[in-house]
Amino acid sequence: MKNFIQPGDVVTVTAPANVASGSGVLVGTLFGVAAFSALADAEVEIKTTGVFELPKTAAQAWDVGAAIYWDGAAGVATTVATDNVPIGKALAAAANPSARGIVRLNG
Repeated sequence: MKNFIQPGDVVTVTAPANVASGSGVLVGTLFGVAAFSALADAEVEIKTTGVFELPKTAAQAWDVGAAIYWDGAAGVATTVATDNVPIGKALAAAANPSARGIVRLNG
C-alpha cells in the first residue's frame, strides 16, 4: 500500500508537559502511555494500545469492563465522563480506595 505510514500503536507527539516514563500523556484527545521520560515541548513516543496499570481517582471502585476516562487536570484515570477523554476499559476490579487501576487502552 502506497499510503501506509505506520501501525500506529506507538506514535510520536510533542509532550504537553514534563512526562515520566510510564505516565499518561494526553494531547488533544489522543491518549497514550509515555515510552520514556521527556521534557515539555520535546518529542516523546506514546503507546496507544495495550494494558497498563495507571493512577486512578482513589475514591472510586471500578468493575471489570467499566468505561475509563483520563482526567487531564488531575493526571488520573477515572470513571467520570464529564470533561474527560475516553481512554479504555477497566480490565480488573479496583477497590475504593485504591491508587491504581488496570486499563486496556482503546487505541
